[in-house]
Amino acid sequence: MNTPEQSHFSVASAAILEANKSTGEQPMELFITDEHTEHYLALQAGGDSDRGQFTGLGGWIGLGGLGMAFLLMINEKWESVSTGLIMSAAFFLVPFLWETLRPLPLPILFNRRTREVYFDHDGDLYHAPWDGISAVASEFQLVGTQIGGMQNASLEIRMWKFEEPETALMVSLGPPFGKSLAMQKGFWEYIRSYMNNGPYFDEHGSHSESDSFVKSQLAVRPKMSDSFKHTLAQLKQAKKEAGGKNYLGASDVAKLIFEPMLYPQDRIQELTYSLAKRRSRNLWPKVVTERLKASGPTTRLVDLECMRKASV
Repeated sequence: MNTPEQSHFSVASAAILEANKSTGEQPMELFITDEHTEHYLALQAGGDSDRGQFTGLGGWIGLGGLGMAFLLMINEKWESVSTGLIMSAAFFLVPFLWETLRPLPLPILFNRRTREVYFDHDGDLYHAPWDGISAVASEFQLVGTQIGGMQNASLEIRMWKFEEPETALMVSLGPPFGKSLAMQKGFWEYIRSYMNNGPYFDEHGSHSESDSFVKSQLAVRPKMSDSFKHTLAQLKQAKKEAGGKNYLGASDVAKLIFEPMLYPQDRIQELTYSLAKRRSRNLWPKVVTERLKASGPTTRLVDLECMRKASV
């Protein structure tokens, strides 16, 4: 008889990380930065990173339908052309509307101008001042009969509900799976460097007028529509190393055939995600959106709470 898998975890080590103290690690981005701008840093706080997938697939099918409609036009089968065009449009429009009109989970925002952090939890605004903030990093191992032992590390900060400071919660800065304590310390250094020395900094976290290091960190995050470009770069290097000899394998040929075919699907998916993200920005309350603007107020939300409490 099969028994359900049992798993447990044990904490190996933990550390308290502070806003004004270095962890000793170099800044490292862990593939969860959604936006790195001059005024704020946005971290993905939920799932839906694959938003746009159905639209991309539908768009690819729709493009195929347009090709079929073109062939029908050449063969003068006009009665079938309109049906093909309607079906092609439906394959794209239905998932496009469904994926762009549904709001994405709002990100965790680190605001450099006001030096504070924002987070949305089930429609309630939580915040924390950056100065004096600390994070808890814990490394643990998840053990199960099927997965064996998997190393993980979490990184969390405490935040308070706006206008209800007696209500607090711990907010995770990205999923812990497959990360180490050193990686989480490096990510905290990335955030620290942005808030204290940014918006651009070098590999040591020091202020830099150049954005080259930040761009190199963000470029590591895989982008589906760039896969063919990376394949061509790899093949160019392989050709150089082979010295003119045969350097193409079966997998290389398959990539050269299929990756250009998948490019429209990947680009549509990325554009759909971008549109959904832009629409979701309007879900932030006004006290947040006005503070994300270059000319917006610089008072912190905790300052507003104090002023309102003093006026009562």
